[in-house]
Amino acid sequence: MAHDDHKTLVETTKAKMPETDTLFELADFFKVFGDSTRIRIMCALFEQELNVCCIADIVGMEQSTVSHQLRVLRQENLVKVRRDGKQSYYSLEDEHIQKIFEMGLEHILE
Repeated sequence: MAHDDHKTLVETTKAKMPETDTLFELADFFKVFGDSTRIRIMCALFEQELNVCCIADIVGMEQSTVSHQLRVLRQENLVKVRRDGKQSYYSLEDEHIQKIFEMGLEHILE
C-alpha cells in the first residue's frame, strides 16, 4: 500500500470513529453487561415490571444483592423505577436494552 493511500485510509477511518470520550462511555456501558446477575435481572424484566421481592425470587438471590445490582443498572440508565406507595417496581429503561441482549444472545448461539 502506498504511503498516501495508507494516510488517507487512516484519516478517513479516524474521522468516522466516535470521540474517545464517547468510546470510553460505551466501554463502561458494556461493562454493566459483564455481570451474570445483572444479565439475569434484565432478562427477568423483559416481560413486565417487577418489585425487588419478585426479582429476587426469580433469580434466586437475596433481596439486598438484587437491590445493589438494580442500583448499578439504574446508574447506567438500563432500568427505571416506579414507586407505588412503599413499593418500588422496576422495568427496563427502553426497548434498546432488550435488543442489545437479544443481539448478544444471538451471537453466542450461532
